[in-house]
Amino acid sequence: MKSLGRYGVWAPWQIWPDDVADAAREVEELGFGTVWIGGSPRDDLRIVEAVLAATRDIVVGTSIVDIWTSDGARLAASHERIRRAFPGRFYLGVGSGHAPTAEARGQAYTRPLSRLREFLTGPLGAVPASELLIAALGPRTLETAAALTAGALPYLMPPAHTATARRILGDGPLLAPEQKVFLGDDPVRARAGGRRALRPYLSLPNYTRQLAAFGLDESDLTGDGTDRFLDSAVVWGTDDRVRAGIDAHLDAGADHVAVQVLVDSGSPRSLPLTEWRQLATLLGLSR
Repeated sequence: MKSLGRYGVWAPWQIWPDDVADAAREVEELGFGTVWIGGSPRDDLRIVEAVLAATRDIVVGTSIVDIWTSDGARLAASHERIRRAFPGRFYLGVGSGHAPTAEARGQAYTRPLSRLREFLTGPLGAVPASELLIAALGPRTLETAAALTAGALPYLMPPAHTATARRILGDGPLLAPEQKVFLGDDPVRARAGGRRALRPYLSLPNYTRQLAAFGLDESDLTGDGTDRFLDSAVVWGTDDRVRAGIDAHLDAGADHVAVQVLVDSGSPRSLPLTEWRQLATLLGLSR
């Protein structure tokens, strides 16, 4: 498999245009190592295929395909189709999602880790472990990542979690946490954008339980969240401060950081190409 590079960009599949070619090529030309397709992309993986077809070398990963909303056989077939066309350039990231997602599909959100293991060893059993990654926050899921896949994709976690995850995974598996950034030094704008983007996560125990284990308390994680929570979850400020906040994950043991750019409205509604150009410059990637 090709290297992920030090930095990648993370964006939900829903905000990619119908014709992804120009945007995908620009991301590659900016020097990012990986494009992460988030927001529970569909199991046909057509968006992944389109980005790979438009580029030469960049790696693409899903972050993540939700096992509750996906057909395992179709997902495995989609992976096989892509790996044959673009060998070494695609990581299939999957995860057990959240209770609201499962319940919306009429399924009881029970034994999510067991369900994930069954999905990996059953429908995805023919997918090489070296091409699989899983969303992993807690110790048992991180252990599963090390045992059954190439590594872990933590989301919304601070660098202290990255250090813990590295200890659990050991030296071999990939560790590619996501980090949210706001490119600006106005605290009002940065926190307003962060609050809009982060509000939904505060109703999901998968995240709040883990965040509470890394320096936050219940008061930080209720309602819209405190400024302390926002400042721990979103890196903002000067270029040097943003770069240091991203690199803190690398210093803690990550192999790669998937950077999600936020804007004034929170999560962007179209690809943040202007912000990705700025990000590439501050990370020293622009060619």
